[in-house]
Amino acid sequence: QVQLVESGGGLVQAGGSLRLSCAASGIIFSNNVMGWYRQAPGKQRELVAHISNSGSTNYADSVKGRFTIFRDYAKNTVHLQMNSLKPEDTAVYYCNFYYSGRVGPDYWGQGTQVTVSS
Repeated sequence: QVQLVESGGGLVQAGGSLRLSCAASGIIFSNNVMGWYRQAPGKQRELVAHISNSGSTNYADSVKGRFTIFRDYAKNTVHLQMNSLKPEDTAVYYCNFYYSGRVGPDYWGQGTQVTVSS
């Protein structure tokens, strides 16, 4: 089992920045992927970014150039640095963890609210 604990959400004005963090604990093997999804009211959950244990990253087109995902491998932590935030980035952000090849279940954090005011 893997437990995920998120932190760092909040309220920010458009153009501002926030950093989300997610710490994974439990029995963790290498060859995993950590990342962030978000869900706005009335919309489906969507991928924001993810990063493998080898450092390979993938971003949604809507956040490329504004968001950066990175990991602290020693602490099993993933961070999402969000710059130039827009009102359309408002959503609940969820940390996600899975093993490469989707061997086993996805694990999810409890979610953290990000609100960007115009």
